[in-house]
Amino acid sequence: MDNLLLVSNRLPVKIERKKGELQFHSSVSGLATGLSSFYSSYNSRWIGWSGIPIENLDEKEKKYIEKVLKRDFSCRPIFLSQKQVKNYYNGFCNKTIWPILLYFIQYVVYDRLYWDSYEAVNKIFCDAVIKIAQPNDIIWIHDYHLMLLPKMIREKMPEARLGFFLHTPFPSFEIFRLLPWRKEIIEGLLGSDLMGFQTYDYVRHFLNSVHRLRGYECALGKITTTERVVKVDTFPIGIDYKLYSKSPWDAKVQREKNKWKKKLYGKRIILSVDRMDYTKGIPQRLEAFDKFLEKYPEYRKKIFLILITVPSREQLGEYKLLKKQVDELVGKINGEFGSIEWTPILYIHRSLTFHQLVALYSVSDVALVSSLRDGMNLVAKEYIATKTDNRGVLVLSETAGAAKELGEAVLVNPNNIEDIVEGLRKALTMPEVERIKRNESMQKRIERYDITRWAEEFIKSLKSAKDLQKEMKAKIITPEIKKRLINSYKESKKRLLILDYDGTLVPFFEKPEDAKPPRQLLNLLKKLADNKRNKLVLISGRDISTLERWFGRLDIAMSAEHGAWIKYQGREWELIEPLTNEWKQEIRPVLESFEDITPGSQVEEKDFSLAWHYRKVDTELGLQRVRELIDDLTNFSETFNLQVKQGSKTVEVKNGNINKGRAALRWIDQEQWDFILAIGDEWTDEDIFSVLPKNAHSIKVGLYPSQAKYNLETSEEVQKLLKELV
Repeated sequence: MDNLLLVSNRLPVKIERKKGELQFHSSVSGLATGLSSFYSSYNSRWIGWSGIPIENLDEKEKKYIEKVLKRDFSCRPIFLSQKQVKNYYNGFCNKTIWPILLYFIQYVVYDRLYWDSYEAVNKIFCDAVIKIAQPNDIIWIHDYHLMLLPKMIREKMPEARLGFFLHTPFPSFEIFRLLPWRKEIIEGLLGSDLMGFQTYDYVRHFLNSVHRLRGYECALGKITTTERVVKVDTFPIGIDYKLYSKSPWDAKVQREKNKWKKKLYGKRIILSVDRMDYTKGIPQRLEAFDKFLEKYPEYRKKIFLILITVPSREQLGEYKLLKKQVDELVGKINGEFGSIEWTPILYIHRSLTFHQLVALYSVSDVALVSSLRDGMNLVAKEYIATKTDNRGVLVLSETAGAAKELGEAVLVNPNNIEDIVEGLRKALTMPEVERIKRNESMQKRIERYDITRWAEEFIKSLKSAKDLQKEMKAKIITPEIKKRLINSYKESKKRLLILDYDGTLVPFFEKPEDAKPPRQLLNLLKKLADNKRNKLVLISGRDISTLERWFGRLDIAMSAEHGAWIKYQGREWELIEPLTNEWKQEIRPVLESFEDITPGSQVEEKDFSLAWHYRKVDTELGLQRVRELIDDLTNFSETFNLQVKQGSKTVEVKNGNINKGRAALRWIDQEQWDFILAIGDEWTDEDIFSVLPKNAHSIKVGLYPSQAKYNLETSEEVQKLLKELV
C-alpha cells in the first residue's frame, strides 16, 4: 500500500475550545468530506493548519493537539501565529491571490509584507512535510494557499512524487501577469510532477502563462523544463455520489424534510446555497429574483427563495460590505412583495448540518447556482445527486467549472439578470419528460466520475508522470555512459560525427541573428574536424549562405535546408536530387496571407522550402493559426508531394522526398565506420536517428521522447561532451 501525504491549508478536523476544553470534530468541507473514504484506503497522513493561533495555546495544549490528531485522525498540525494568519491567510491568500485567480482585480492588494509572509508560511509547511515524508511517499498538495510549496519540497527531496491540484480557476495570462510575483508562483508550481485543474480552460491558461513567463513548450499535456517533464491535466472534482443519492431516505433527513414541508405549505422552492463571497454573485441572484417576481406576478405567494449563505472571511472589509448589501436586498424584496402570510425570501446566514442541507436539496424544485466565477461548485453536483425522484431542475452559471460537465442544466450568464430570470422561468415550467432526461444524464456522469475516481485518477496520473520521468532519466547520459562513449571514441579509427546546429550546439534563440556561433564553439569544431580520424558533418535547417558564412572556413561536410543541399569536404554544394520549385507559386500566397493576418509572424524562403515563423506571435493566436494553416496546406501537400511539418514556432513546407535522414545516409554509406555519433534536438533530427546503424551513438538534446538512445538536457552539455572528445 502506498503512503499518501495530503497537504492543505486547513486540516479535515475542526478544533474548538469550549468551556476551557479542546474539542475535535471532523470537518464538513467539500474536500475533507469527499476524500474521507479514499483517504482511508491509503496509509495516509494529512498536514494542515490547526486553526488556532499559536499564542492561544500553551506547550501542553500543543502536544495534546498533536497527540489527538495523530492518534484519531492521522493528521499533523501546523501552528501559525496571529501575525502569520493575518498576513499570509487574510492578507496574501484572501486579498491578493484569491481575487487574481477569480478575476476580481478591483479587490487585489499588492503588499510586499503579505508576500513575504506567504513565502514564510510555505516554508513552514515545507519543513513539516520534510520532517515526516519518506522517499517513496505520494505527496499531494492542495490549492492556492501553497503554490510555492512544490518547488520548496523538490529542492530538498529531488526524487519526491509530488502532485498539486488547484481547486480554483486559473486565470488568463492578461490577469495573471498583474501579479508582481507571477514568476515565483509559476516556478513554485513547476516543482510538481503533476499539475491538476478542474477544467481544460484553466489548463490552457496555465500553459499560456508558463510559456510566456518561462518559455517552456507543452506537447500532449507535458511541459518539458530544463530539469524534467511536468504533466498537466484536467481532473474535475467529484462528490461522494452514493452518500448524497441515498441520503434523502435517511431518518434524520426525513425529519428535516417534514419540518420544511409543514413550513412551506406546498409552495414551490428555489434554493440558493453558497458561501458569502463576492465571487458567488449573490446580489445579482437577488436582483434576478426581484425581477422575476415583477415580470411574472403569477408566481407571487406560490414560491419561496431559500437563501443559505455560509459566513466567510467576515473580518475583511469587502465581505462586510457584501453582507450588508445582501441583507438590504433581502429586506427590500421581502418588503416590496411580502405580506403577513408570505415572505418571498427565507434568509439563513449560517452553516447547516449535512442532514439539514440534504433535506433542503430534496424538497426544493429548483437549485439556483449563479456564481460569477467558480472553480467547480459542488453544490450543483450534490443537488443533482439527491434528486433521485427527478423533481428538481438545476439552473447553473456558465462560468462555473461544473458547467463543463453538467451541460444538461439550464445554463445562464450570471451577469445577465434577464438571462437568470428566464432561466428560472424555464426551470419552473420544464415538462417532466425533459426534466427526467436531463437529470438522468447528469446523474450517470456524476456517479461514474465521483470523488473516489477523481482521486484515483489523479494518483494514477501522478505515478504515470513519475514513470515517464524515470524513463527519460534512464536515457540521460550518466558519467558511466559518458565514459564508455569517450572510450569507444578514442579506441576507434574511423569516426563519423553528425551534428545539428540550432538547439544542439547552441541554445534555440528567439531571434535567429542571435544564433551566430561563438568563437569558442568554432574552435571546438575546428579541433574535431582537424583530427584525421574524424569526419565531421553539420546537418542544419539553415540555408546555404548562412552555413557558408558561419562555417565555410572549417574543413567539414555540411547539409543545408534539412537535407536538400549537401556539401562534401572541399567540394561545391549540390542538390541531393533534382528538385522543383513550381509548387512555391501556389504555396507562397497561402503563407503570406497568414503573415498578413497574424501580427508578428513572417515568411522565410529558402531554395527548396518555405517556412512560416510565429515566434513573436501571441501564444493562443499562434496555435490557432497553426491549425488553420496546416489544414489549408493539406490538399497542396498531396498534389505536389510536399511535406508540411510543424517545428519549433514554425510551419515548414518542403519537397516530400527531402529529410535529414537521407542526407545523413550519404556519409553513413560512405565508409565502414567503427564509431558514429549523431546529436540533434528536434523532430527533423529523428530522421537521422532512424537511419543509424544499431551500434551508433545517438543523443537527443532535451527531455523529449525520441528514437535516440540517450538524452542530454542542454546544448551546453553537448559542448562539454564534445570538449571531452577532443
